Amino acid sequence: MQNLEKKREDCRTVIKGEREDGAQFRPSDWIERIASQIAQSGQGKNLRYRDCARPRVINGEKCLVVEQRLGEKDPHAFAFVQEFALSNQLKVVEECEST
Repeated sequence: MQNLEKKREDCRTVIKGEREDGAQFRPSDWIERIASQIAQSGQGKNLRYRDCARPRVINGEKCLVVEQRLGEKDPHAFAFVQEFALSNQLKVVEECEST
């Protein structure tokens, strides 16, 4: 059982800036907007991206990488991001590290 839980924690969702039909999703700063909406307040009231939901560049493409543990830490934020990707028909890739 512990092995399955560890594997789930090692999984992440990569949401790409491209729609399922191949079109580029607009606006181009949507990744930063979504990451900012679920960010946390840090020291001095500055917004700080969550460690489990961050903008990344993968193979030259801007993506939003959401680790599965966000669903445990903040189910509403996780559901918000998943619904956003689904409703905007964004390309989504599930990745899990094998141990």
